[in-house]
This record gives sequence, structure tokens and C-alpha cells, in this order.
Amino acid sequence: MKKETLRKGFVFKSYEAPEQSLFDQLFEIFKELITHTSGDFDEAMDWLKELDKEYNLTNDDYTLDDFVQELKDKGYIREEIEPDGNGGMSITAKTERAIRQRALDQIFGKLKRGGAGNHKTNRVGRGDEHTGEYREYRFGDALERVSMTESLKNAQINNGIGNFDLTEKDLVVEETQFKAQMSTVLMIDISHSMILYGEDRITPAKKVAMALAELITTRYPKDTLDIIVFGNDSWPIKIKDLPYLQVGPYHTNTVAGLQLAMDILRRKRNTNKQIFMITDGKPSCIREKDGTYYKNSVGLDPYVIDKCYNKARQARKLRIPITTFMIAQDPYLTRFVQEFTAANQGKAFYTGLKGLGEMIFEDYESNRKKRIRR
Repeated sequence: MKKETLRKGFVFKSYEAPEQSLFDQLFEIFKELITHTSGDFDEAMDWLKELDKEYNLTNDDYTLDDFVQELKDKGYIREEIEPDGNGGMSITAKTERAIRQRALDQIFGKLKRGGAGNHKTNRVGRGDEHTGEYREYRFGDALERVSMTESLKNAQINNGIGNFDLTEKDLVVEETQFKAQMSTVLMIDISHSMILYGEDRITPAKKVAMALAELITTRYPKDTLDIIVFGNDSWPIKIKDLPYLQVGPYHTNTVAGLQLAMDILRRKRNTNKQIFMITDGKPSCIREKDGTYYKNSVGLDPYVIDKCYNKARQARKLRIPITTFMIAQDPYLTRFVQEFTAANQGKAFYTGLKGLGEMIFEDYESNRKKRIRR
């Protein structure tokens, strides 16, 4: 009789995606379409119908009408009636949250919800982030920071097991790192160039904003995020309104955006503050004191860009670093950003649209610009 030989090792198989219901499959496509259509339910469904004709997404047992009904039943859409009697379907807050979560999963990967997540600093001291390093006990160290396991080991080594004695010299303390809170303002360019030249740049920017908002609220709940948009003027928008964000027939008033961002950050109590700016074009607009607009889209206008450099220097004095993410290869934009970054001593990245989310995530996570005031 042959003896069976047990073999240990790895078995490699083709990846099999987890099974999804037809509703879940359609809902994934619907979330993408509703982002592209800036929250327009009817337009998103028109696109979905075209896709269904092309790729046979539904069948006789489950039609698009069934999908819409299930969206209603699950609270993802609701019917709204206007005062004039007209109405239609619109997405709910539940869908807005699902879109933000999808953006987070797409850009930053499947991140688990953390506790009171914050950012590590290179300052060692009182904190709640364990480093795995130990030092001798010093007068004034809190008792809860004493590592009893390591201290008992020291006592056995120093005094022996037979005559066990724990003294102050045996005590060791585990080092912890201070955690810093961060206040961030994300500036999004909504000038007309964000949809020009056959390239949709606003949708990736929206996705990044939604993903960053979801990341901060779930992983870094002590941090703050404010989102502002800038065209001819600048104004703040709420996180829940991000799916509906659209570009306009605007020039690029970078100065107005920077001024609003700094005004917001001045009111924050956190020591660590930063500005992220997503833009695809050079500054081309200034609002004068009398309310009129000075606009010039040709080249780099010294009158406009000098005001931008002044804002960059002003932010530097306030200890607010600015990180610029360029999503277009415009030689004028590149030249401006180089000078602008030097004035602020911040950072600049040319990411393109594909790498935008990953770059912002890495920069936010690494938090290289944090400072702690004692």
C-alpha cells in the first residue's frame, strides 16, 4: 500500500470576481454616470439605456424599470415636484454618500474605517501612536506609559528569578509619537478650460474631492476639509454638493480662490494648515475693488500673476503651504507654477488626470509640511 505524501506549498488559481446581483452591477455603472452628468438623473438614465442596448446589461427578468424601482425602494432616488407642477427623479443623500465611497475606493483603494485617525509627526513625546522603541523611566513619565512586560523582563535579568525585585532602574517606557491635526482647503478650478479640447477634467477633479472628503471623515475625523471653487470669483461648496459641480463660462481668478482659502484657514485652531489647488490653466482674471473684472487670457499677464505671487508669499507668512496639482501641460501654467511655488515654498506636481487622486492621497498621508508649536 502506497503511503500518501503530503505536500505543502501555494496553489495559484485564476482570479474569480465575487458574484454581484444585477442591481449591484447596474448601480456601479449608475454611480459613474451620475458623477459625469453632475447629478442629472434623467441624463444618467439615458446613457444607461444606450449602454444597455449596446451591451445587453439587463434581461427579461430584470429590466431598467425594475432597477429604477429598486433604487426608489432602497432610498437612492426620490421624486421631486416643483412649485409649477413639474417634477422628476433626483438622487438622495444616501446616493451622494455611495458616490463618495466609490470615489474613495477607486482612487485610494479599499481603506478601512479608522478610529481617531491623525497624522504622525517626527516629534517624539506624549501621544497615542506607539513607535515600538523603549527608553528608561524618567521622573514625570505617566504610569500608563510604563511597559510592564519589558520592565518585568529587566527585573529578571538584573535581579534574577530567585530573588525577584522590581526597582525604578528596571522600569522602561515605550516611546509614542505626537499626532497632529490638519486643516485643509481644496481649491478646484471650474473655469471653462476644464471641459475644453475634448477632455473632461472636471469629473476627475470632482472624484478626487469626494474621495478626499470621504477619507478625512472616516480615517481622520479630527481633521477638517473645506472645498472651494474658483472661476471669475470664488465660493465654498458643501461636500454633499460635489456630485452636482459643473464648470462655467469662467476665466481663472486664482487670487480670489487663494484669498478665500486663507480666510477660511485663519479661523481654524489647528496649527497645521495646507492648501491643495487643482488647476489646468494659468491665472487670467482679477476682480477689482470697484467690482469690475480685469481679464486677459493671452500669455502671463504681469498684473494678474504678480497678485498671485503676493498671495503665495502671504500664505507663506501665515505658515500655510500650497501644493499645486497641474492637470494640463500648458507651458504658461508650468512657468507660473514654478514661480508661484518658489514664492510660497510649497510643492507642485504635474500629475495628469490618471495620477491625480493617488498623488493627492500620498501628499496628504505623508504630511511633510506639518509643524508643531509648543
